Amino acid sequence: MRNWKDVKKELLKDPEVKKAYDALELEFSIIEQVIQKRLEKGLSQKQLAEKIGTKQSAIARLEGGTTNPSVAFLAKVAKALGSKLQVSI
Repeated sequence: MRNWKDVKKELLKDPEVKKAYDALELEFSIIEQVIQKRLEKGLSQKQLAEKIGTKQSAIARLEGGTTNPSVAFLAKVAKALGSKLQVSI
């Protein structure tokens, strides 16, 4: 079984995929960090959702990239994962 980093590296060799990925770099970075932290903590999507008072489907949408989460929601997720949300310009 291949891990995500190997698959990602292979996919990014395609110039069109790389261009699309670069355009969504921030979103992908956030998603990747949330998933990684959640897995490190040994939490399911449902368990993380319960910690912040939402439904599992909200976490699935966040991790699937099908939502535009608010900063407040991301802060709740970060706190539940024992992290702190940092935003800079």
